[in-house]
Amino acid sequence: MPSFFQFTQGSESRVRPHDASPLLGRFRAVPPRPSPRDTLRRRPSQLGLLSDRLVAAAGRGSVHVGYGALIAAQLDDEAADFPGGPDVQDEEQPPDGLSRGQWLWQRWVVDLWVAPRQLAVKRVVERWWSRYGLLVFLPALLAVVWCAIPFPQYPFPDDDDDNDDAGLPDTGHLQRPKIPGHGAARVQIDFWFFLFVYYGFYNITALIWITKVFNLYSLNWWPQSLGFPLTVSLIAIFSIAVPIPIYLHPATRFLVKYNTAWISWTFIIMAVPVAIAVLILTTNERHMSLRQSLSETQRIFTTSWWTGEPEPDSFARADRRRRRNFRGDLYEPDALVVVNDGRPQGVRMRRRWLPASFVRFMWFCVALYVGLMAYVLGEAYAELYLRTLPHNELETVVYVYGWIITVHLLDALSAWVLGIREGERVGSYPLSWVFKLYFNVTYMTYVRALYARLRKPSEFIILQVLSSTGLVVFTPIMMTQLFHKALVILGLTTQSYESYKKLQARNVFIRFLAENTTMSAFLGSIVVLHFGANKDVYPYFAFDGNDTPSSYGFGLTFYASTVTWACELVASLAVRILLRVFFKVDIGLEGKLDLAVWPELLPTCVAVTLHVLQNMLFSIIRLQFR
Repeated sequence: MPSFFQFTQGSESRVRPHDASPLLGRFRAVPPRPSPRDTLRRRPSQLGLLSDRLVAAAGRGSVHVGYGALIAAQLDDEAADFPGGPDVQDEEQPPDGLSRGQWLWQRWVVDLWVAPRQLAVKRVVERWWSRYGLLVFLPALLAVVWCAIPFPQYPFPDDDDDNDDAGLPDTGHLQRPKIPGHGAARVQIDFWFFLFVYYGFYNITALIWITKVFNLYSLNWWPQSLGFPLTVSLIAIFSIAVPIPIYLHPATRFLVKYNTAWISWTFIIMAVPVAIAVLILTTNERHMSLRQSLSETQRIFTTSWWTGEPEPDSFARADRRRRRNFRGDLYEPDALVVVNDGRPQGVRMRRRWLPASFVRFMWFCVALYVGLMAYVLGEAYAELYLRTLPHNELETVVYVYGWIITVHLLDALSAWVLGIREGERVGSYPLSWVFKLYFNVTYMTYVRALYARLRKPSEFIILQVLSSTGLVVFTPIMMTQLFHKALVILGLTTQSYESYKKLQARNVFIRFLAENTTMSAFLGSIVVLHFGANKDVYPYFAFDGNDTPSSYGFGLTFYASTVTWACELVASLAVRILLRVFFKVDIGLEGKLDLAVWPELLPTCVAVTLHVLQNMLFSIIRLQFR
């Protein structure tokens, strides 16, 4: 285990302490000084991730000062020991005692996805093709393969009145209801295939996403006595078992044809791990007491040290004793607790109702709730747009940017809840990283789905001009020190300028990931759904104009979307060059270092992106069961 701090006894009574060196009891934590050889061989980050100046006093408040900066420096040192990259010494042959199959499994599965290791993740994100292959094309490919699995399909019976007006146009308000914008059902599908294959994989992805987010929070949500495999298997079985009696009972069968009902059930399944975590914490009285006894050094900062109260072997017993001797209002957090353990006089102390760790967990649950709200609102926006087709250019722009503003407001709320520094509610930089990606992929996924209903090239051009102009013009402006000062004056940020630049660079990197992932998934899905076996299951991508009178088609959608993607890549390259020239910021380098410092980001980002892509595809499938 490498040593990240050198502890030296302080002399606070004679020397004024340095602000960048926090006092820890009687000792001071000081980052180790790098040697000249280390400084020469180290490739520095432009934003101070490896910068000695930022690790010192000038960088106080930076999100990477402390743990992130020192871990990144350690990784860079270890990589420099092996020319060509980390782990290159055993790249060709497995170590002694492991077969090649076991070595490959450990190297490419366990070390990257199950229990990510920093050097293993750094190895794959160091190369641009493997970095974008895993973060961009892997979730897009999984989503496309998932929706391309052929459904068993059956034609509608001639006398079936519950076919949702299959293929029939709207002929007036006195006859049939208006056909939804995502197409009318054209075939019946097999319920059991949908439940066990299609919906089952969708639910498993949702559970993996929740689990990986909990891993970033450093909390296991499952009971220790059961373990993760058994717990997640029971939840998966439960998620599949409940819809079966609903489908078999004639009185409730109508519910299974609504996408909203299935999505709502998935939300409930995703909330089960959160409920289990809350139950475990409250059962263990984590909302009332500490998890373990304090050390003698920790007791310096408690009332038990100064009052002479002995440290009990179990804080649970101490809690019960305090509750027996408690005199006052149990629900008043600021009430004075009177404890009398037989000593000559009682000890009066102020009772804290909820520990900081439990409050932090409650903020974490709020962030999860805000994230789920983004998807619910996205469904509402999409339904509103599809049921009011056709639209002109102005209505399209209003819809798109109304949705963008909504998502950015939810994103800002979740960012405030999560925070990035210790003590700011949740105070987790990697969690804020993942939620930023979640919101970017969410709003871009629905914008991509909108492309399938644009009727003229001018609509693509207008949307792309607005998007590229906003990226190329406003991103450098937001990176300036003047803009940062304005935010500080308005009270919108308390970060240092270096921290602010780091977060802006992170946001640009995340936007690039979201743009490329959603566009590659969109182009792949329209190809396999338009030409594949599931064309009638996804009438939204049929492009035959049977549902609404229009001039859109597959050719216009595919080629205009491809040109749009090319324009986005050019705009991204322009922004990277501008930030590197004027602000000395390498967007790719900062993104790589984030992934290397927090290796759990890699599997979490893939799971989150895949789940959001599945949400979009699930919302447009037409469910009519045999």
